[in-house]
Amino acid sequence: MNAFDLARLRPRLPSPLEPVEDERFTRRGLRLLLKRDDLIHPDLPGNKWRKLALNLRAADGRPVLTFGGAYSNHLRATAAAGRLLGFETIGVVRGQELADRPLNPSLARCARDGMRLVFVDRATYRAKADPEVLAGLLAQSPPGTYVVPEGGSNALAVEGCVELGRELRGAADVVAVACGTGGTLAGLAAGLGPGQRALGIPVLKGGFLGADIRALQVAAFGGPRGEWSLDERFHGGGYARTTPDLDAFAREFEACHGLAVERLYVAKMLYGLVALAEEGAFARGTTVAAVITGAPQ
Repeated sequence: MNAFDLARLRPRLPSPLEPVEDERFTRRGLRLLLKRDDLIHPDLPGNKWRKLALNLRAADGRPVLTFGGAYSNHLRATAAAGRLLGFETIGVVRGQELADRPLNPSLARCARDGMRLVFVDRATYRAKADPEVLAGLLAQSPPGTYVVPEGGSNALAVEGCVELGRELRGAADVVAVACGTGGTLAGLAAGLGPGQRALGIPVLKGGFLGADIRALQVAAFGGPRGEWSLDERFHGGGYARTTPDLDAFAREFEACHGLAVERLYVAKMLYGLVALAEEGAFARGTTVAAVITGAPQ
């Protein structure tokens, strides 16, 4: 099997779109839908499938080197793809100090799936796009290694996420998605139809994501596409962090709707949508679709 055999993995596309009765929305005249991208594939769920598919076709079975933190969903999905499709994977992990510690469950899964983990200090990781740093990493990798950026977000990933927007055309007025590197939002917005808008809920602090999304759309399409905005209030303290309020909200949502809520991305997005509904940010009669990008580890 090689990277062109993605169809053999039998992805569930288009992913299901499920209505949810939630009184926090219904009492305000709003309709909530869940776009279940978490059901696309058990090992490559949600936006990870959409962002990796075109990159893996471009890699054409060559080794793939990519980047992520200690709890990176992207690293885990890339490692799983390598196991399933039979190509070598190298994961560059932020934090040299982690090399001498037992692997956490996420990195242990990557290792079990055959990914070679390379731990680098945080200064080197911040400079990972520098040509000299990248050349040094590639010098330790097999010839012809294909590089996928952190979070999988590049022009091909953005193009892969356009189909998410197309699947939602005419189904919702606002489509919300949690954002890490911005690639999913950049493609989603481009795929939506007239009168629809994409709403991104960043899970990192810093206020840099808007510029990154604009740059990704320029790389993918030559310029801006679609209507999108960000609400940066719901990061819960930053990446891989949660709060007691966020955890309580996620448990309540799980109990009410029978959906296992992933905490680092999905919970923050759903929490943000409820807060926005309570603030009156959506006019009565609005249909809001929430993209469920992944399941708990």
